[in-house]
Amino acid sequence: MCGIVGYIGYRNVVDVIFRGLTNLEYRGYDSAGIALRDEGKIKIFKSLGKLGNLKEELINHKSNLVNPIAGIGHIRWATHGSPSLVNAHPHTCTCGKLTVVHNGIIENYKVLREELIKKGCEFRSQTDTETIAHLVANEYSNTKDLELAIRNAVQKLQGAYAICVMHKDVPDVIIGARKHAPMLVGVGENENFIASDTPAIIEYTKKAIYLDDNEIAIVTKDSIKITDINGNTINKKVEILPWEPVALSKLGYKHFMLKEIHEQPDIIRNILNGKIYDIDSPVVLNEVKIDIETLKKLNKIQIIACGTSLHAAMIGKYLIEDFAGIAVDVEPSSEYIYRKTTTDASTLVIGVSQSGETADTITAIKQAKEKGSHILIITNRPDSNMARMANSLIPVNAGIEVSVAATKSYTAQLISFYLLALHLAEIKGAMDKNVIKNIKHELIQLPIKIEEILSNTSTIQECAKNFSSFKNFIYIARGINLATAFEGALKLKEISYINATGYAAGELKHGPIAMLDETMPVLSILVPGGITYEKILSNSEEAKARNAKLIALTSSSDPNIDKLFDVVIRIPHVSEILSPAICCVPLQLLAYYIAEFLGKDVDQPRNLAKSVTVE
Repeated sequence: MCGIVGYIGYRNVVDVIFRGLTNLEYRGYDSAGIALRDEGKIKIFKSLGKLGNLKEELINHKSNLVNPIAGIGHIRWATHGSPSLVNAHPHTCTCGKLTVVHNGIIENYKVLREELIKKGCEFRSQTDTETIAHLVANEYSNTKDLELAIRNAVQKLQGAYAICVMHKDVPDVIIGARKHAPMLVGVGENENFIASDTPAIIEYTKKAIYLDDNEIAIVTKDSIKITDINGNTINKKVEILPWEPVALSKLGYKHFMLKEIHEQPDIIRNILNGKIYDIDSPVVLNEVKIDIETLKKLNKIQIIACGTSLHAAMIGKYLIEDFAGIAVDVEPSSEYIYRKTTTDASTLVIGVSQSGETADTITAIKQAKEKGSHILIITNRPDSNMARMANSLIPVNAGIEVSVAATKSYTAQLISFYLLALHLAEIKGAMDKNVIKNIKHELIQLPIKIEEILSNTSTIQECAKNFSSFKNFIYIARGINLATAFEGALKLKEISYINATGYAAGELKHGPIAMLDETMPVLSILVPGGITYEKILSNSEEAKARNAKLIALTSSSDPNIDKLFDVVIRIPHVSEILSPAICCVPLQLLAYYIAEFLGKDVDQPRNLAKSVTVE
């Protein structure tokens, strides 16, 4: 959600910042802007919509630029104030000498705004960010020290922020500060960077310093100084970024989403590598610090997540309870943080997040940690805030996921839950060893079976073409695949804007059946051999009797399936317990192809952000 890039160095400043913002587009945005230090002045350019519009703005005013030596850029996802040029970042103070870009939400901005107006500040926008610009400028007028002014100002801010500041009267320096929003400093030679996320700088450097809450970075082209909020210098470790620039290339695919769907077999192999050596050996999760003594002390497990990660958590609950016999609660992070919970020192709390920066989940994890719970984090970003808060960690190793709609990270989370559930079962001795061997064998075979699906998508594409005109969809399933139905419906909603809803198949007759007619397709997830297979067939018959168009996702070879359903999407056979890890792939493809037929912006759907860093 939003993106920040700051640069000072020897390269073309406009090119570096523009490339950095382009690599942050996946986060979602509705406007963009850049502030440049040029000829001793701060020059600002803004645009609405995509970065191409900002590029045109810069081209049109190229004659106004001589030799920019530093700059800060921003893509904005609107929170306070509608998408407009006046609300787009960067924002300036009344005199225009100071400029700031900001990710996050300032909760007390209205109070600060009123105080600053009384002091003569002139506000132009409806944003909370402009308050920061005036606040820092007011402090600077008193101290004539930009670093001190920022320290004083941020101590008055309530909420979340990652900010980057430049001032006309303080040449050759950009300053960043953060609290509850991610920020890092890219380390180069005769150049340095500030950014809200790794992709912004990975083309130029693989070295970075991650800021923690209440830390400030004072950056020139030749130096980096990190201080706490009181001005005390902090010696921070320079870390090597875990990504490669090639991850930001589509590699010939039309969209990043399609590329990332096709990466899933290799991602599963990568996750299993080093964790399952063979089916006779225990699962190896070196960063999970849970032993038999810790397990004995646990009363329960709580899993906290949002969006797609919440659906992975629901399957994780099923697996852990089935494999290890431990009671598990699953709750949206946004609900967990606003109620009195029973979390305590005898609770294992699992936080699940693709980015590791999801604001609601971070807040929930902090609350659980304060109560003494053991914190286990499942994330695609081992360099994230959430990972740094963990007692135990499972990095899902999916690589950078550029498309806003989660695909490969979801599958990676599922595989991580399978490994965790098996690991807990082996520690506890809760499962028959032969059953464990069979599950491991199937896990190892999953990539091949998913590759089989990806190699022949003609049925899915034809289905997508025939059903792309429908305005509503229902997905039904039972048992472990109920969350698969939720996730399949979410994918369709996210990128095609079709109103899709997942239901427990047994609940269809308790209300939703009223909606069924020839305009309401129903997609049924049926896994042969499962204990609910016949029941879902019966539920599908009920839908057919109401004239609903039926789609089956199944591995069944039963010819009666072809008679009942209008379309049958067949997948390789897999046991019911492993089926979520394979059923998700054709549902991702179906959503993708429907959105493509409708001409939607697949990788950057409207109103959505990849990393939701505000509550």
